[in-house]
Amino acid sequence: MSATSASIRQQQHPMIRQLADTIEAVWQRHLDLSPYTLPEDLGYVEGRLEGERLVIENRCYQTPQFRKLHLELARVGQSLDILHCVMFPRPDYALPMFGCDLVGGRGQISAAIVDLSPVVSTAPEAAPSLSDAYTQALSALPAHSFSQARDLPTWGTIFSPFCLFIRPADTEEEAAFVQRIADYLEVHCQQAVATPPNPKEAAVVLAGQQRYCQQQQQNDKTRRVLEKAFGDDWAERYMTTVLFDVPSLE
Repeated sequence: MSATSASIRQQQHPMIRQLADTIEAVWQRHLDLSPYTLPEDLGYVEGRLEGERLVIENRCYQTPQFRKLHLELARVGQSLDILHCVMFPRPDYALPMFGCDLVGGRGQISAAIVDLSPVVSTAPEAAPSLSDAYTQALSALPAHSFSQARDLPTWGTIFSPFCLFIRPADTEEEAAFVQRIADYLEVHCQQAVATPPNPKEAAVVLAGQQRYCQQQQQNDKTRRVLEKAFGDDWAERYMTTVLFDVPSLE
């Protein structure tokens, strides 16, 4: 890690720092990580947004079960901190999509979301849903209540019933939400390692991942920030190459 990239995390909101450290610790504990190479100009990016310095740092890994583990940290001046994380399973693993985001400004986290989003159906002609193993494991987690739930975006039909979207009210809720994300990650990594590959399902899995990415690319807030800072073409490339890329089935 370079001094520049280290300074981004250290300058961010404490909840983001804690969550970034937690995500990487869970990955290292459960998964066999190896580097995933992004385009050279997209790993670490600097720009300007409304006169303030915008910095984006991306860390990516791959494992036998996941073609890409993506952790993005971004900071705009002193006014905006962002953490974004998605785990992309390989097409021959019928696993849900883990995703979480934190958005904060001026010392307050305004949005925190986590989900394990299903991409395949567990019954013929049914909508995508989590497997019984995931449902049982997530249902068995200790109960948590958060005082300020937020409404999901209109494109949020991809999310599961276990999706949590809140505005943390205080440091206790911030810590509880980080722990809940860690719980979801533990379940996901354990299930992934225990799941054998099934190439016969690859086309269905890939179609589900494509739908997930298409819905996520409708996030106008993210796109507008990138367009303002870097232009429309760069924003489109970043959205489809780094944030929500889906390979074709070979």
